[in-house]
Amino acid sequence: MITARQLPEDAIRARAREGSAAIFPDVGGYGRSLFGADVGSGTGSGTDELDRARIVPPVFVPRRLEKMFDLAREPVYGDVGLSSVLGGFTAPSPVFLCAFGSTQVAGSGLGIAASEQAGRLGMPMVIGENVVPMHGYGRMGESAEDGLLGRIRAYADAAPDGLGGVVVQQSTEDADAEVWNLVYSDPSATKLLETGRLAFELKVGQGAKPGLGGMTVLSRTAAGEVAEQYTVDEAFGMDTAMVLRSSSPGTFTGEILRQQIHLMRNNYPRARAWVKLHPGRDVGEAAEVAWAAGADAVTVDGAEGGTGWAPSVFLDQVGLPLVECLRRVGKHDASLLVSGRIWEGSRALKCLAMGASAVGLGRAALLAVDEDASEGLVRLVRCLELELRLLTSALGKYDLTDLTADDLWFPGLAGLPGRLEQDG
Repeated sequence: MITARQLPEDAIRARAREGSAAIFPDVGGYGRSLFGADVGSGTGSGTDELDRARIVPPVFVPRRLEKMFDLAREPVYGDVGLSSVLGGFTAPSPVFLCAFGSTQVAGSGLGIAASEQAGRLGMPMVIGENVVPMHGYGRMGESAEDGLLGRIRAYADAAPDGLGGVVVQQSTEDADAEVWNLVYSDPSATKLLETGRLAFELKVGQGAKPGLGGMTVLSRTAAGEVAEQYTVDEAFGMDTAMVLRSSSPGTFTGEILRQQIHLMRNNYPRARAWVKLHPGRDVGEAAEVAWAAGADAVTVDGAEGGTGWAPSVFLDQVGLPLVECLRRVGKHDASLLVSGRIWEGSRALKCLAMGASAVGLGRAALLAVDEDASEGLVRLVRCLELELRLLTSALGKYDLTDLTADDLWFPGLAGLPGRLEQDG
């Protein structure tokens, strides 16, 4: 057997042996594994730039002095306020539940459990694309647990009055199924609609597969039932029981995006309008177009984001890292919601300091619910909230809107403003 140490021999041999199946994660783990970028693949350090950034408390803390005057005592971390308004919804903290879509993992009961816990927390929740085309709406004999309606009901029944909200994502195939029309007129969504806690999200892209549509792995029988709606590919070979199902990525220009948002606001005036962007090189321009057209929120998935199936090359090599997306979008008065391997308070705070209004939990939320279907997500969010309070207080600040990029230091880049030109 010949060798070529300068090349990844195992990967090359796998492609020669398995064909197109080798460009995807191991299909044997589908339904039990969550997929996303390997943060060590491009850096060699096991972390990305956002993780390597340091949170840097100052010595002088005038905001703490102001807070001390307000309270007539020394402030402590419990005085940090986390209540936020994101995308038109009021939330107890700047955290939302990301879209899971039609992935088999979320459809196995974890989606319902996550919905109920998110409702109890009062945190906004996004229901991803293709739930209706793949699992049904959830009425007239359809499975209520896997359907979209089951997730809405689980959330609405648990949510405190005045907090949170449900966001229903729509892609090309969802539009064909008239998902937004169904939800907007359904009695199960009436309470959310009447209290201003229903939003529709136009899916322009996602972090796990920038420029591609959603992908799942289906049995041949299941694929045959949706073959007219989706692209079905024999990516894993004719002799396997599974096939690849792909959605259309949709076609967008600045004008198309503007017109789509105008249609959303005209056709569904009582629902909030959200837009989901992938980490494209023009993400800043796209966000400005969306906000100018009237979007209540723009959600950006960094390249580290994603929960579902994707080609390995996309997970490892395609799309801007979340930190670069934040730089290109910048601070904005409108709601900027971001996701990408968020699970704890320091990464969340760094995003907020760089301009995000809130952060989303995706894979971490599913892991937490898998660990404890009744309290796992609640406990995970409580940990993140406590860390946010501790870190914000350490910076001498007590309102999240006071966080700025000055609170961060990036090794290897410019140092603190006005202090260091370059890290040694």
